[in-house]
Amino acid sequence: MRKQAAIDAMERGRDDGFRSGWSDGWRVGASKGIEAALQPPSPTRRPARVLYVPQGFEAIDQGVIAALRNVAAEVHVSPAAEMVSQAERLRPDLVLVMNGLHVFPADHLEQIDGIRRLAIRTAIWFVDDPYVTDHTVRIAPRYDYVFTHERSCVQLYRSSGCSQVHHLPLAAHTETFMPMYVPQQYRNDICFIGMAFWNRVALFDEIAPYLQDKKVMIGGKLWERMDNYASIKRFVHDGWIEVPETVKYYNGAKIVINIHRTPEAGKDNLNSMNWHAESINPRTFEMASCGTLQLTDMRNELPEYYKVGSEIAVFHNAQSLIEQLDYYLTNEEERLRMAMRGFKRTKKDHTFEERLGRLFATVGL
Repeated sequence: MRKQAAIDAMERGRDDGFRSGWSDGWRVGASKGIEAALQPPSPTRRPARVLYVPQGFEAIDQGVIAALRNVAAEVHVSPAAEMVSQAERLRPDLVLVMNGLHVFPADHLEQIDGIRRLAIRTAIWFVDDPYVTDHTVRIAPRYDYVFTHERSCVQLYRSSGCSQVHHLPLAAHTETFMPMYVPQQYRNDICFIGMAFWNRVALFDEIAPYLQDKKVMIGGKLWERMDNYASIKRFVHDGWIEVPETVKYYNGAKIVINIHRTPEAGKDNLNSMNWHAESINPRTFEMASCGTLQLTDMRNELPEYYKVGSEIAVFHNAQSLIEQLDYYLTNEEERLRMAMRGFKRTKKDHTFEERLGRLFATVGL
């Protein structure tokens, strides 16, 4: 009996390995075919000198810097503490600041005032809206141009006295977030990576019983907040997961779940005005750029960027999430084809080169 059980286990492992290999081969091969067919034109390079001040979000900063080098004649990157001295030395056509929060020095706004006194254009791109608007409404009026990834916040900044406010969604750094083969330790049925904000905790508490017989990876901090934490603890990789590892986990998953945080004041947010949210997060683009099927909660803006039900799948509550997981885990071809359609849309329309082209046009470069 033991010998037969061992043989059965070996055969199951072989069959699982074959299916996994076929799936990966199809997905990576299809993505290469899509890239070859798209053959996007080379981005127009502006005769502009840009000083970029990063926030420290690796996935975003690397994408912006790489795209800037494709669309601007000269690009310099400066630490926040040195931005005014660098601007005075380089005399750029534009100083572009990413987010202006968290790691920025106390004299950040005084430095921006100093740069403007040099008659150098300044722009800031907020990518945490509306979750920290208690801070951003104070920062925004000190800049010539304000860009926000959250469409609803355009009116907020205009009402705060900013004359040049524009909605600019985020994108995927497609040289980092891309389809690839990954080792077995990254393979799973279901993957979620992110901080355990309270709305995410509530959802995972509801679906915890469903996950028990699945191969699951949950990454991030504060998941011990869950009532059902003991039942899912074995799935949790506690702590920050670096971007290259995140990309591997996305690639190793059959389905990646995306859950936007809720914007209400308190509950992890600095949004005392309870400013609403309708735009999609950067992970929407990043997951799609890996060629993996994404199951996301709905944001009003989502259908403007992906065709729901064709390029991306949506759930509305815990029960619909379980139903969607069940469906796509058992319909492999449909899962793979939808993932590739989302990948194609991202490569075609949602790159940082496209976003920065719009930004440059807005500021007159």
